[in-house]
Amino acid sequence: MSEPVRWQGEADRLAAAANADGTPTRWFEELYRAAADGEVTRPWPREEPHPALTGWFGEHSVDGSAQAVVVGCGMGADAEYLAALGLATTGFDISETALRLCRERYPASAVTYRQADLLQLAPDLVGAFDLVVEIYTVQAMSRSVRERAVSGVSSLVAPGGTLLVITFVLGHGADPQEGPPWPLTEAELRSFAGGDLRLSNLTGHGPEQLAEFHRPA
Repeated sequence: MSEPVRWQGEADRLAAAANADGTPTRWFEELYRAAADGEVTRPWPREEPHPALTGWFGEHSVDGSAQAVVVGCGMGADAEYLAALGLATTGFDISETALRLCRERYPASAVTYRQADLLQLAPDLVGAFDLVVEIYTVQAMSRSVRERAVSGVSSLVAPGGTLLVITFVLGHGADPQEGPPWPLTEAELRSFAGGDLRLSNLTGHGPEQLAEFHRPA
């Protein structure tokens, strides 16, 4: 039996094909299904939460009764971290296979894993979360749906809530169409703010940034 191919190359191929035929989000399920079938390595396979997320919690506290959500939860490391802190945590992903792999990976999980499409959110998700965490999901979606994806993420934040966006930002002179991923421009990163959702802090080293947004109560 041949070794599975590296997931990054297959992600590039599937994303290019999906964008070419006007279905720019279908490749997530295709990639995770290929991983489940042993054809490619596990996508985004982090065992530990993102260090920028744990670093933020090293300097901030969140009420233990808070409702938290991880957008595009993938293999679940970030959602499991939030749940371990005692937060009531939802992890959603467009890929049903990704969610199945999460449940297999964490059989005793306290996280509510559910299928959801960021571009067509169920009404019960909108405005429902005190803490929204978005790590690398929007940058994995082509610029043809970027505005809708950003709007979907922002819409999750409840009154009084916080949004954390961890992403790579497009470097000066870089080709914005080359990807995936398609790093956010600085303007796209700032565009998560809108209405009463405001950017309160922007930190990072090099091209990776953490942007913190707040919605007043």
